[in-house]
Amino acid sequence: MPVLLRIDSSARLQGSISRDLGDGFEAAWRARGSDFRVTRRDLAADPVPQITQTTIAGFYTAAQEMTAELRAATALSDRLIAELKSADEILITAPMYNFTIPAALKAWIDQIVRINQTFSYDGTSFKGLLTARRATVASAYGAGGYLAGGPLGGADFCFNYLKFVLGFLGVAEIQQIGVEATTGDPADLARQVEQAKAGIAAKAA
Repeated sequence: MPVLLRIDSSARLQGSISRDLGDGFEAAWRARGSDFRVTRRDLAADPVPQITQTTIAGFYTAAQEMTAELRAATALSDRLIAELKSADEILITAPMYNFTIPAALKAWIDQIVRINQTFSYDGTSFKGLLTARRATVASAYGAGGYLAGGPLGGADFCFNYLKFVLGFLGVAEIQQIGVEATTGDPADLARQVEQAKAGIAAKAA
């Protein structure tokens, strides 16, 4: 039974372009068959706390040496990583905030990028441990010029960062559904969203 893990990160619970694109992708995923399931985690409605010193200590403590305090500090990380490991594909909806990802999404990443759980290191090289075959990032940019080789593409620390992190963790294929200039002309934005949605079915196939 294929599972899509959907992670929403926009602070906007209504009127979010990235969430809207994610809805389109999720619908296309479900349309593939009745056995295609979706696990959803909304980081705005249910925020993930920042990691603490105790959390980090737990990440680097051997299983046989874990105390009750360390197990409690890493329990959420364990659950989030279990969600990731059970997913065949990943969908992340992420607007750009001040040239990067929302803080809510970064908090989630800090909980799931964990040595010997989602990546390993042998003293020479890193290896990603996730088995999800593909991740899709639905992203939205307030200004234009980030997509299709635009002049601000080098400042895209939203998709480019997520692409690197997901690849580092072992996801082989990372694709993007993007819309930009969301604060610009409403008619142009509507056209962009329509065009993006027109290609979603193919990306979800």
